Amino acid sequence: MKPTKAVVAAASVAALTLGLAACGGSSDNNNGKSPSGNFTEGASSQKDKDPTATGPAPEVKGAKTGGDVTVLAPDPDDGPTSLDPAGLWSVTDNAIAQDLLFRSLTQFRRDPGSGQYVLVPDLATDLGTPNADFTEWKFTLKDGLKWENGQPITADEVAFGIKRSFDEDNFPTGPGTAYSNPYFLGGKNYKGPYAGSKDFEGVTVDGNTLTLKMAKPFPEMDYYGIFPAMGPVPLDGSNPPDYGLHPLATGPYKIEKYTPNQELVLVKNDQWDPKSDPARHQYVDQYTFKFDGDNSVADKTVLSDSGSSTIVTSMLAQDYSNAVQQGQDNQVLVGPQPCTGLRMPDYSKIKELEVRQAIAFAYPYEDAWSAAGELPGVTLANGVTDPSLGFGILPPGMAGRQPWNPKIDGETIQYDPEHAKQLLAKAGYKPGEYELSWVYDSTSPEGKAAADQIKLGFEKAGFKATPYPYGGGSLYDVWTDPDNALHKKINIQGTAWCQDWPSAATFLPVIVGTGSPYNTGAFSEKAVDDEIDRIQTQVPIEDQPDAWGALEQKVMTDYMPVINTGYYQVIFGIGSGIGGFANDTSVGGAPNYRDIFVS
Repeated sequence: MKPTKAVVAAASVAALTLGLAACGGSSDNNNGKSPSGNFTEGASSQKDKDPTATGPAPEVKGAKTGGDVTVLAPDPDDGPTSLDPAGLWSVTDNAIAQDLLFRSLTQFRRDPGSGQYVLVPDLATDLGTPNADFTEWKFTLKDGLKWENGQPITADEVAFGIKRSFDEDNFPTGPGTAYSNPYFLGGKNYKGPYAGSKDFEGVTVDGNTLTLKMAKPFPEMDYYGIFPAMGPVPLDGSNPPDYGLHPLATGPYKIEKYTPNQELVLVKNDQWDPKSDPARHQYVDQYTFKFDGDNSVADKTVLSDSGSSTIVTSMLAQDYSNAVQQGQDNQVLVGPQPCTGLRMPDYSKIKELEVRQAIAFAYPYEDAWSAAGELPGVTLANGVTDPSLGFGILPPGMAGRQPWNPKIDGETIQYDPEHAKQLLAKAGYKPGEYELSWVYDSTSPEGKAAADQIKLGFEKAGFKATPYPYGGGSLYDVWTDPDNALHKKINIQGTAWCQDWPSAATFLPVIVGTGSPYNTGAFSEKAVDDEIDRIQTQVPIEDQPDAWGALEQKVMTDYMPVINTGYYQVIFGIGSGIGGFANDTSVGGAPNYRDIFVS
């Protein structure tokens, strides 16, 4: 899952990097507790499920009804450009959509005791019934479900919503590209209901029951059911792109006003039935999301206004430090994110393993992070700052992950320009002969400052370094578009990735699988693709975590196609009038809007 723009920015300046729930799923709400800068292990696992959960959701201690909440995001690009359920696949979008607007087959619920996020039913009566080899799933819908207009939600509408997820033309960045198309029977050729026939063998309906047929075993279909793309869409009047501007709600809130990338106002949906919903609440009268604001102004709003019911989704590190020094610990929270920032050498251009290894020793991790306004060891960290975290691809807490701290020619990865020179010499290059080129976010002074530090670090390590400024939008515009002029000039791309649910199956195939749109370095090895397929189709589900962990270390040892430039934590600013706040690691580190109330 793509993280927020704030994470992308940190990734680009601190790592040239770019999406749910395994990195520290026990994040407590603030409630006056001092925030922790430690990166949390021990997250939600694949065993955290309750197929019998029913509504209403357990009451939140001290919760009250009423009041308005304002949510300030640090950048207009954090705002959704469309709210079409089939296209939602980022941390910011999914947090809002899953918690407040749309219901789907399944969902996560925060356990009030442990703080873990548990998979529970949503529209379906349970978590689905698979056949013996997980090539078929059946989901039966609950009775009495309604749209915001009072009309009943039908199984045909859920099937239609799922079928829309296969449309790669209208929803190229939706989750269907990673899960619907490759897993569902006939999904590789089916282009969705707008491209021709609405009949599709992979999704059928019988009464109130949907049958989902798979082309290969998909034991994690119950987790994929959390996505809005696995929920209903009206059969009429829902053509893209118009439907994404005002989609019908099925959750506890509906849209009153929506300006893409700017503002979203949600009010209570009186057709939502809490008795059918085991996870969500409707404590707040109105949510106002503002995506176009100055980060420092947003931070001051939260910290200076007594009784404020405002939330900042990503506080500046300096403002966090000042808040802690001034004793405002109860208004800030450092929360883990199951995300990894990655530098991705272009595999067709940087062909020598020793050169890719040299990049790992040439990257000035802490200097770049500090220049970018990050707090090393708090908002960004890896095995360089904390050996217990390792230097791999999978984020802390993920099942099967083993911290990987390799020794390359006897040296553990860290900023070591002399060892980088030795590796370059081993590959046959003299200092200054091998050029590294990349893009950076030129819209902020922090972006330029970090790029300068990276350039300096590379040059000290024996590389020629050429950074290219980019201010035209998200760096993904460059990284994911092979036809982009800047993409063609550079030989280091970037990605940051957050898991979609607690499984490495949502991470490694996306990052190192041939043809994945977010494998921006175009890494491709048949042996790796074959092992991905073997794990997905032949390894029992209970043995898959260890198999993924072994593959991660093999990929990094034999090929090193990526450079880990930091695991993430997010700093939230929390108004003193907010109650029930918690970090929602089920969507990559965002407010858990399901339980928030105004105190």
